[in-house]
Amino acid sequence: MSKYDEIVHYQDYDELLKILKNSNNNYDLRKIQKAYNIAEEAHGDQRRVSGIPFILHPTSVACIVAQFGMDSDSIIAALLHDVVEDTEYDLKFVRKEFGKDVANIVDGVTKISKIKLYSREEQQAENIRKMLIAMSNDIRVIIVKLADRLHNMRTIECMKEQKRRDKSRECMEVYAPIAHRLGMKAVKDELEDLSLRYLDPVGYKEIEDALLLKENERDRFIDKKKKEIIKASKMPKDKITVYGRVKSINSIYRKTFLKGKTLDEIYDFFALRIIVDDLKDCYNLLGVIHDLYTPIPRRFKDYISTPKPNMYQSLHTTVIDRDGIPFEVQIRTWEMHQTAENGIAAHWKYKLGFTRIVNNKKAKELDENIKRIKDVLAAQIDTDDSTDIIRNIRNDFDQNEVYVFSPKGDVFNLPIDSTVIDLAYLIHTEVGNHMVGAKVDHRIVPIDYKLNTGEICEILTQKDSHPRRDWLDICKTSSARSKIRQWFKREKRDENIIEGKMMLERELKRSNISLTDEELEELLQFMLKKNKFNTVQDLYASIGYGGIQLWKVLPRIKEEYNTKFKKDDEPAPTIVQTVHKRKHADSGVIVEGMDDCLIKFAQCCNPLPGDEIIGYITRGYGVSVHKRNCTNIPVDLTKVEEPERYVKVSWESNINDSFHSTLEIVCADRTGVLADVTIALSSMRIFINSLNSRSLGSGRAVVTATIDVFSREHLDTVIKRLQSLREVISIKRF
Repeated sequence: MSKYDEIVHYQDYDELLKILKNSNNNYDLRKIQKAYNIAEEAHGDQRRVSGIPFILHPTSVACIVAQFGMDSDSIIAALLHDVVEDTEYDLKFVRKEFGKDVANIVDGVTKISKIKLYSREEQQAENIRKMLIAMSNDIRVIIVKLADRLHNMRTIECMKEQKRRDKSRECMEVYAPIAHRLGMKAVKDELEDLSLRYLDPVGYKEIEDALLLKENERDRFIDKKKKEIIKASKMPKDKITVYGRVKSINSIYRKTFLKGKTLDEIYDFFALRIIVDDLKDCYNLLGVIHDLYTPIPRRFKDYISTPKPNMYQSLHTTVIDRDGIPFEVQIRTWEMHQTAENGIAAHWKYKLGFTRIVNNKKAKELDENIKRIKDVLAAQIDTDDSTDIIRNIRNDFDQNEVYVFSPKGDVFNLPIDSTVIDLAYLIHTEVGNHMVGAKVDHRIVPIDYKLNTGEICEILTQKDSHPRRDWLDICKTSSARSKIRQWFKREKRDENIIEGKMMLERELKRSNISLTDEELEELLQFMLKKNKFNTVQDLYASIGYGGIQLWKVLPRIKEEYNTKFKKDDEPAPTIVQTVHKRKHADSGVIVEGMDDCLIKFAQCCNPLPGDEIIGYITRGYGVSVHKRNCTNIPVDLTKVEEPERYVKVSWESNINDSFHSTLEIVCADRTGVLADVTIALSSMRIFINSLNSRSLGSGRAVVTATIDVFSREHLDTVIKRLQSLREVISIKRF
């Protein structure tokens, strides 16, 4: 029998009252009774899939919320959380009877039902987006939602198999990671174990049976170690609590089935938890444990001095006893223990004034943690593509984290595989927006460098620098991507519109879809409505800055095209592209004979103001500007098939924009040469887009740098400065 089978699945109102009266919280029992009466009347004869009266579900959820120590409004919202969705009562009624806070919580956990969406995945994502928006304003929304989902998972065996699997997968991908980020370990473990039970019943049963076989052995082992530790501590028995625990089934599953280990290879399969009253006793007991048993190297973690982002604090050490059995020991205070089990819910009583805050530091820490959580949640909803939300939650709430230090000793926690870009935006939005590079352990690293625990990272900034579009593909966290998109959304709207339309037209061309501007705008109306855009330019801008990913929406666009425009007997169409018009001043280039046209600078030669240039009229992408001596431009234009596509272009007199230019720098191969080049460029306030080096042998190396400059003259100045470096042999511009 699983430990979760012992949990009482349904609890009635009498049991809720018992929990409330036995707590130390000052609840408004009159309002709670009124909420129950309304819920009971509203749900009436409704029944769950199992045949149980429906009212037992909201009362059970309210019991879970009460066990978290939440306030009256949270419990009332738990009792009413299905009323708006499943009965004739609406939010207006709830707001009138119980106030806006209760109404907002109920609305946050109520699924969207009136909006027609393209797929079940979109429906799921929009429901999560709605919940996250509500959570970012009131964190109690997720507490009620987690309680609701926890009770649903406890009673999910009555549903059809596919429904069970779908709900379990959603729990694993969304709700368990959120519970982890909120520090609600007990909820996270139970959600994961119950989900695994239906996602891989064979693997779950195998581990469950193995745990049962070891149960007696485990109990004897834990009892023996408990006595040894209490005796060695020399502390009064009422000042120390020692008990054993076993890793959650999902945690064991991840280490055995997914990493190919056996149960005997899991060091912390057996674990002892020691709880004391004072912080100083935690460190004293650590010394006792290490005297009593042999510590395993590199298996000690101090989460007290460096707490996890979800407020978790504890000392962890893994030791081996005299019989050669490894086991983990966790040491913490009672306050740390409450936080470890229930996370932010355990501290909500401080926020609501149920318990007097001992000092201002505790109140400040709680406020800061709630703010951090809201910031992370806000990053999940700041995307025009709702289906990205689940991936963002998986990434940002990853349980595998790295701990990085600033040069001043500040600690920053990031998901594993995070880059220096992620760290820059975690420190501050403006630090990320003005970043030009980074040093890790005093070494210059590439912009896509992935950080590791224990490294010291310094972010290098310049006042006039700005983010690059390719950063969106490099960074790990949705928070960083959101801030980069926000910068482009705010600062580069015209550029985004042009880029977005060009990207869309390119994909339509590949799909052999031919439309006029008017037809294209008509085709895209469904996307304007779905994403709440006012104009088609808003849609293009969103595509341009990365808010909407074309590969995700193209199937829907094609389906809409086939429904509205394509005829059954028509041949495969060819696209009729219309060049997006803009004034020549926006590009810095004048095209002879054309007042308005789209300008695109060729990446093969990266022309700069001052270079002799020529234009080439492309099909669908406007005029592509090349250097006249570019290898892709024929020397004799009279001998090409379509000479009319080559046009005269010239530079504007006043150009304030920057341009990409790539340099190949051959230099002596020695340690630190890449850093010397970087420092030289930074001292000239040159923005570096990419920088890498490789050895050529014979004591030589080549450094390839793509930088931003304003003109050919500016580039010449940069080259002369680099040539003054002792190690530089030659410099070639691409």
